[in-house]
Amino acid sequence: MPAARSSPDAHSTTAVTPVPTDSVPPAPVPTAAAPAARTSPVPTTPETTAPARRGIAGRAAPSPGSVLAVLAVVVPVGLAVFYADADGMRAWCTIFLAVTIQAAPFLALGVLVSGAVAAFVPDGALGRVLPRRATLAVPVAGVSGAVLPGCECSSVPVAKRLADNGAPPAAALTFLLAAPAINPIVLVSTAVAFPGTPEMVAARFVASLAAAVLVGLVWHRFGVPLPPPATRAASPARARAAWRWGRLAEVAGHDFLHAGGFLVLGAALAATLNVAVPRSALDAVSDAGPLTVLALAALAVLLAICSEADAFVAASMTQFPLTARLAFLVVGPMVDVKLIAMQWGTFGRRVTTVFAPLTFVTAVLSAVVVGEILL
Repeated sequence: MPAARSSPDAHSTTAVTPVPTDSVPPAPVPTAAAPAARTSPVPTTPETTAPARRGIAGRAAPSPGSVLAVLAVVVPVGLAVFYADADGMRAWCTIFLAVTIQAAPFLALGVLVSGAVAAFVPDGALGRVLPRRATLAVPVAGVSGAVLPGCECSSVPVAKRLADNGAPPAAALTFLLAAPAINPIVLVSTAVAFPGTPEMVAARFVASLAAAVLVGLVWHRFGVPLPPPATRAASPARARAAWRWGRLAEVAGHDFLHAGGFLVLGAALAATLNVAVPRSALDAVSDAGPLTVLALAALAVLLAICSEADAFVAASMTQFPLTARLAFLVVGPMVDVKLIAMQWGTFGRRVTTVFAPLTFVTAVLSAVVVGEILL
């Protein structure tokens, strides 16, 4: 009897054992979750932060084109003058150093202010100040160019931001022309470069402002549309004070190296005009009437000197009349080979091929009219 009682217990135990075997299939579920836990540590912070650290310092390198342009002109000219005669070498070095040393502090101040504008002025602030009607916005944009000093290199991206933030395109282009031509740093440098002729400061201000406003009004009536704004993701680093100071140093350093190269180039060519070119040739050009104005206007396009420093180069060209030198000062900050390349890359071929010739003709005519009245 006990054996018969024990057999159902043994049978019942054998019946209970299949139940755990049915619960075995859920066991692979945690094993499938194991790979998910293994993939979670893959995104690491060092790899994600490395590209952001590289992005801020990307534009700080100097422009190799400006360095090569300076070397291509200064080295051959220096060697030619050196082997010519000692007096010519001394005269060339004196003029070159005088122009460079006088202009360098104004160039440094200009790029510092330009870097501060790029770092601390919000993108939409300038656009909110301008009226929405183009006929009112164009003169306001021209006058506001005197409030924000900066080199013409910085005026192109600022004008693009103005247009992207809703300002009338004609007003944005007016600001592009007026800001590097009539700001206080440029006017002070002009007064220092022409100490005996204070009317040159007034003539430069009036002629440059008139040319910028006229181009803006003509563009509003007959100009082609600007390209649409590009979509841009907001960067959280913009709100950090450290980023802003780094941005200031980056923009100022980049603009100083880039514009400083063209300053050295202009100083070298100005010294060459005074030493290497025969006096009779310069006298023939200076006595050519209207051709003198066109010659110096074309020279301003080719030299591409920064607006904070071009007055010292113009002051050294004593062979030419004041009206021709005024044309050099009015045309240079508005249209030159450097600006044409920057406008081509920012606004496109269609805008640049119309805007650059219109600006050149208007600037020359404005300089001639104002020069005949004030100089």
